[in-house]
Amino acid sequence: MAAASVRDNKAQSRFELDVEGTLAFANYRLTPSAVIITHTETPRALRGRGIGSQLVHGALQLIRADGLKVIAGCSFVVDYLHKNPEFADLAG
Repeated sequence: MAAASVRDNKAQSRFELDVEGTLAFANYRLTPSAVIITHTETPRALRGRGIGSQLVHGALQLIRADGLKVIAGCSFVVDYLHKNPEFADLAG
């Protein structure tokens, strides 16, 4: 699954997913107990293909692995969390 390719670029405070030579990303701010995802961006040519969902899925897996909560600061992440109750435990 492409979500396995999501990486945490700590230097730029964003999760990244390489797709077909382009980059989808989700900016975040870190608090002591949570990650606030503030913006997600998928290149226009890749929209409508589930790339954003793969990115957020992978980001949430990384957040869970770090033992943190997530705060959805952008509408895409809010919608993703509503559609994917398996991540409800991460909601901060």
